[in-house]
Amino acid sequence: MEAEGLPTTQISLIRPHTEKIKPPRALWVPFELGRPLGEPNDPGFQKRVIRAALELFNRPSVPVLEDFPEDAPSQSIRGAGEGAWACPVSFSQEEGADLREALHLEVWQLSSWYRMAYVKNVRTTVGVSGLDIRVAAGLLADLALGVEVENPLPDTSWPSTLRLAAEDVKAYYMEAVTAQPGQTGTAKEITDWFWGETKAGEVLRALKEVALKSDDEEMKLLGSLLLVPRAQAHLGVR
Repeated sequence: MEAEGLPTTQISLIRPHTEKIKPPRALWVPFELGRPLGEPNDPGFQKRVIRAALELFNRPSVPVLEDFPEDAPSQSIRGAGEGAWACPVSFSQEEGADLREALHLEVWQLSSWYRMAYVKNVRTTVGVSGLDIRVAAGLLADLALGVEVENPLPDTSWPSTLRLAAEDVKAYYMEAVTAQPGQTGTAKEITDWFWGETKAGEVLRALKEVALKSDDEEMKLLGSLLLVPRAQAHLGVR
């Protein structure tokens, strides 16, 4: 498009990628993957992001890569005076259960909430991998524990399969936990809960460490950028 005289601009979520590709104009934003404009339901903030990307057309030379100067605000849609958000599901774990068993138990305990969310929203973002959620969760746990298994998506690379399975598991948890009326919290509260208090978060953090030790460059990229958000990088593996 640029060669034909049509100027372009873009929003970047992964700065190292943009630095290597060197598009004519790019605005890097410090937001979670999947949220290039920040939090939902905040049109004022989203317009500022879009305007910042469009203002790159005024730069005299290319390529140009600029950083958006603001973090995304954490939004809450609770009523005034309400207390802090708490997960409506009380997870119970069997004594001595390994990480894989514990993860499967969590998935089962969330199943009724997930079905409620599906009925309520008449849609779901779970399913990008094409795997049953129990299969996706088990696959992530097996790889995190060092168990050798076959790729259930033979036409897809291992890193891509794991990324898609991880997206399904995260979406399943997020949709399930926000299904109960009156239990909606901020994106930060729910994200902190997922990464800090669930076995799914623990599995993905462990899988990140496995991926980073791989000799495969695509797997290393998965571990460094695509599994665990930067804001949760301070959490170690239990």
